Amino acid sequence: MGTLRDLQFALQLKIEELRQRDTLIDELELELDTKDELIRRLQEELDRYRATVTLPGPSEAGAACSAQMEDKQEAKRTTVISEPFTLDPVTLAMVSHRSCDKSQESQRLILAAFLKNDLLKNLDEEEIRAITACMYPTTINQGCYVIQEGTSGAQAYVLEDGRLDVTKDGLKLLTIEAEDMFGELALLYSCTHTYSVSAQTDSKLWVIDRKSYQTILMQSGLNSLSHLMELLSSVPFLQSLPEDVIMKLSDLTEKTHYTEGDFIIRQGAIGDTFYIISKGQVKVTEKKHGHDEQIVLSKLCDGQWFGEKALWGEDARTVNVIAAGEVTCLVIDRETFKSIIDGLVFDCSHELQQNQESTTESDKDPDVLSSSTLSDFQIICTLAVGEFGHVDLVQLRGNIQCVFAMRVLKKKSILNNGQREHILREGRILMEAHCPFVVRLHKTFRDAECLYILTEACLGGDLCSLLKDKGFLDECSARFYTACVVEALTFLHCRDVVYRDVKPENVVLDEQGYAKLIGSGCLKRVEVGKKTWTFCGTPGYMAPEIILNKGHSVSADFWSLGVFVFELLSGGLPFGGSDVMKILAATIRGIDHIDFPKTISKSASSLIKKLCRSNPSERVGSQRNGAKDIQKHKWFEGFNWDGLRKRTLNPPVIPKVKHPLDSSTCGPYTEGSVDLCTNWEDF
Repeated sequence: MGTLRDLQFALQLKIEELRQRDTLIDELELELDTKDELIRRLQEELDRYRATVTLPGPSEAGAACSAQMEDKQEAKRTTVISEPFTLDPVTLAMVSHRSCDKSQESQRLILAAFLKNDLLKNLDEEEIRAITACMYPTTINQGCYVIQEGTSGAQAYVLEDGRLDVTKDGLKLLTIEAEDMFGELALLYSCTHTYSVSAQTDSKLWVIDRKSYQTILMQSGLNSLSHLMELLSSVPFLQSLPEDVIMKLSDLTEKTHYTEGDFIIRQGAIGDTFYIISKGQVKVTEKKHGHDEQIVLSKLCDGQWFGEKALWGEDARTVNVIAAGEVTCLVIDRETFKSIIDGLVFDCSHELQQNQESTTESDKDPDVLSSSTLSDFQIICTLAVGEFGHVDLVQLRGNIQCVFAMRVLKKKSILNNGQREHILREGRILMEAHCPFVVRLHKTFRDAECLYILTEACLGGDLCSLLKDKGFLDECSARFYTACVVEALTFLHCRDVVYRDVKPENVVLDEQGYAKLIGSGCLKRVEVGKKTWTFCGTPGYMAPEIILNKGHSVSADFWSLGVFVFELLSGGLPFGGSDVMKILAATIRGIDHIDFPKTISKSASSLIKKLCRSNPSERVGSQRNGAKDIQKHKWFEGFNWDGLRKRTLNPPVIPKVKHPLDSSTCGPYTEGSVDLCTNWEDF
């Protein structure tokens, strides 16, 4: 046993060992902190590059080449409007007859590239085949550019042979290999490339341009619609239905494919569906009691139908219907058919009356405006700056109590961006839109350089700013603002106008706190039963049918409304991010693939999912009761719609608006040859 001195010495050694260990721990923690800081800086650098180009993954070339400049949290949700497009005979003839010779291997490679692409893989097989036929070859020499950063493009490419480098600010990001597609965002609208693509080796590519792509999809949509209408109209008990109802029914039919020997209907089974043969042939057979073999009763082919008794409630099938080869049928179920017969097309007369009754005196043009000229308005301050000009807060010199907003748009910018038709269309629609939930357009002026649009001034700010301040809104607030937007959309839809750009930035508050939709270049009048094909709206809010060029109508607004409710209640988008292509691909996948945050209640989730149905005709608001179905949804239970229209409800927020008359004015607009713009075509 050791002495006391030995124990004290051993203790001193242990204490020294512990002290050295503590010193080592301190040094390691310092080193760890240094490495953490280095990792943080590298992560910031990596995030900055990821915000520009997505790193390799599924559809890596397409994803990389479509990524945006902004960070996810700071991304500006810019409205995108492609140039006006019409299906002119010359372009149609050119596209129809352009069919570049391709080997079987080239066709297989192009098809594989489409199927790897998150966006284009959603096109129909016939559409992909038509686009493939239209693609033409090009070669690029080593060191030359296919795409240069900062330029705008109108082509997408599939690499067949060679290797390409993708660079940003001179930094190489990835290599494009054979069977990769890139540049596909340019097929949708004119966008500025945020990357460069150059040839690492001599390479061969296949090219498709935007005009050909849009022509093919629009023609495909029109042909499909015409074929469906023709088939449905050929059925005797559907012939008495109006054309717009047949159109709605065509949207609700499903295409189903069968192969040789498939039983479409089985004798004795319970059924509730009606079939029209779109393509192929079927045989009708019956098995008699006591017999083993089936007797062939008849054969049916294209344009013929069967199973109609199920629509009237006769469930038990009395025969077999078997596919004789490849068969495509249009299928309508009993519930869908009954909703059609009961009057699926929405009657707007009641909503029109409510809108007219809710119009207040403030929505009417002040008498002082009738004789006013541009020089009568004094500029108080600039409210906002936009792509085509700016917005001034103005007052009348003769009546300073009248305050307005003046949009000053540069004609040259409008023309250079191909937006003349959209601006003119917006003006024509808003001049007739006297609705308390739509910002009022009073008057327009023009001179040699600018177009001046005088509107009511809503100085309470927009919902986007309110969301930034609060993070997300409580249910009562979100319900109030959503109801305001529903009223605005109902007013527009009853006049056959589709808005196409519902989002918080486009909803402003007046001084009382009521919300109004602002004007938008996306506004368009679309006749009942018709569709439009313009790629238009804000990524993240766009309906799938707009993205896929399927043709769209007012139902697209209900999809955007569902996204709008989601964002108000959560502070984020269901289909968000900084990469436009990923946003569009997620939108097409649909709302069912999205995890809802806990801030969204079950009733709100139900409304959002019903608004964001992939089939436009199945969306709540699109069916025979129109907006009433939205108003009667559980989420709006107890909401006072009549009080909203009469403006007797207390808004969630009363904006603190500093009276603009307290500010010093900047003076009037420049004197000169300024005319009242009474004919929009003049400008």
